[in-house]
Amino acid sequence: MSDTREQILEQIKVQGDLVRQLKAAKETKEKTEKEMLRSIGRQWCCSAAFQCRRSKRAITTIVGQQLKAQEQQLHEQQQQQQQEVHKIDDEVSRLLALKAKLGGDAAPANQKFTLKTPKGTRDYAPQQMTLRQSVLDKIVQVFKRHGGEAIDTPVFELKEVLTGKYGEDSKLIYDLKDQGGEILSMRYDLTVPLARYLAMNKISSIKRYHIAKVYRRDNPAMTRGRYREFYQCDFDIAGTHDPMLADAECVKIVAEVLDTLDIGDYVIKLNHRQLLDGMFEACGVPASNFRAICSAVDKLDKSPWEDVRKEMVDEKGLDGVTADKIGEYVRLSGGAELVERLLSDEKLKAVPNAVKGLEGMQLLLKYCALFNLDHRISFDLSLARGLDYYTGVIYEGVLKGEQEQGPSAAKTAQNGEPATSEAGGTVGSVAGGGRYDNLVGMFDPRGKAVPCVGVSIGVERIFSVLESRALANKTKLRTNDVEVFVASAHKGLHEQRLRVLNQLWAAGIKASCLN
Repeated sequence: MSDTREQILEQIKVQGDLVRQLKAAKETKEKTEKEMLRSIGRQWCCSAAFQCRRSKRAITTIVGQQLKAQEQQLHEQQQQQQQEVHKIDDEVSRLLALKAKLGGDAAPANQKFTLKTPKGTRDYAPQQMTLRQSVLDKIVQVFKRHGGEAIDTPVFELKEVLTGKYGEDSKLIYDLKDQGGEILSMRYDLTVPLARYLAMNKISSIKRYHIAKVYRRDNPAMTRGRYREFYQCDFDIAGTHDPMLADAECVKIVAEVLDTLDIGDYVIKLNHRQLLDGMFEACGVPASNFRAICSAVDKLDKSPWEDVRKEMVDEKGLDGVTADKIGEYVRLSGGAELVERLLSDEKLKAVPNAVKGLEGMQLLLKYCALFNLDHRISFDLSLARGLDYYTGVIYEGVLKGEQEQGPSAAKTAQNGEPATSEAGGTVGSVAGGGRYDNLVGMFDPRGKAVPCVGVSIGVERIFSVLESRALANKTKLRTNDVEVFVASAHKGLHEQRLRVLNQLWAAGIKASCLN
C-alpha cells in the first residue's frame, strides 16, 4: 500500500508539472498572437500606402490575401488553444481523481469513525496503570539487587539487524518501508538490539536491564495477555565468567521476581541446546534439520507427542524411526538423577555435544541447589525454545496451575512473549531466556564474540493474572498519591485554598483541592 501511495504521489507531481507547462505555453501563444496582429496591422498600413500610388484594385487584392491568411492563422491558433484547454481539463480531472484515491487531506465532515484501538493493542485505565507500575517497580528492584544497569534502544532498527535471528518467527517482524533511504523494522525483542548495542559500542562486559515495548505481527489473544504491542522486562549478563555462574544467577532472578510478585506456584524448566543437538545427532537427525526439529519439539507442552511426531515426519521430512528415537528422550524430565542416567546412555556418550550439554546441566543444577532452588527447577528435555540465537542453557518459568492443565496449556514462544493456545484458555509461561554466545559476534566487524545470557519476564501475562485476581476480588487500587485535600466550608474562599496549596507544594507535600 505504501508503494502504491508513493507511485500516486509521483504521478501527481509529474502531472502538476505538465499542467504548469501547458498553462505557460498558452500564455506565450496568446502573447505571440497579439504581437502578430500588431505586426500585420503595421505591414498592412505600409503596403496600403504603397499600393495606393499604383492602383485601387491592386491594393484590394493584396489586403484581401493578407486578411485571408491572417484569418486562417487565427483559426488554427484557436483550434490549438481549444485542444490545449481540453488537455488541461483532462489533466486537472486526473489529478482530482488521484487526490480522491489518496483520500484527500482531511476527512469529510460527515464521516463516521469506528472508535477502537488497533488489533492486538489496548488502552490502560488509571487502575490498570497503577497495578502495572507496581509490578514494574518490583521487577526493577530485583534487577538492581543483582547489579543491573538500565539502557534503552530505538523502537525500530535497520531491517538487516533483525532478520535471520529468530528462525521461523522472523515472519512476525513488523517491516517499515523506505524511510529516507533506510529499510527499517520494528524491534521484535530486546535481545538483538542489545547485541547490536554491545558490538557498536565495543562493550564486552555489562549487567543490563531494559524495560520497553516490542512489536510482533502475531495473532493476538488479548484475554490471555497476548498482544502485538507489549512490554518486555529483560535482564542480561554479558562477558566472560566461569561456566554456569551467570546462567544460574539468571535462573535465580526468575525465581526472585515470581516470588516477589506472588502470582502463584511455579516451576522453572531447564534444558541445554548442546544437549538437544547432541540428542538429535545420536538419533540420526541430519545437522541441516536440527533447527526445524527443535521447533517441532518446542510444541510438546501444548500438543501431544503424536501430533509433534506427525509434524516431524509429514512436514519436516524426518524418518519415522528417527522420530520415535527422539520421542524416547524428549518426554523425560527430572533433576540431577536424570542427568546421571543420561550420562551413562551409550548413544549419548558417543556424541561430544550431548556430553558437554549434560555436564553443563550437572553444574547448573549444582549451583541452583546452592541458591535453594531445588524445589523450583525441573530438567525437562522437551524444552527447546525456537529462537535460532540460543547456544547453551535455556529456561522457562511456568505457573504450575497452567502446566497441570496438560497439552492445551499455553507456553512461552520466545523471550517472555509466549505463544498461547487459543483453545486452552490459559495465561501461559511467564518468563524465558537462555545463553546466546554468538549473537554479538554477528554484528562485530571482526566477528569478536561476547558471551551473553539473559532472561525476559513475561509481564503482560503477569498483568493479566493480577488484573483477573483484582477483578475477582473486587479490589480497588488508589490511583494517585495525594496526601492532603484542601477544602473549605464556604464558597468564595478559593484564593485562600490556592495559598494553602502553594505552601504545601513548596514543602514537597502532594496536595489537591476540591473544585
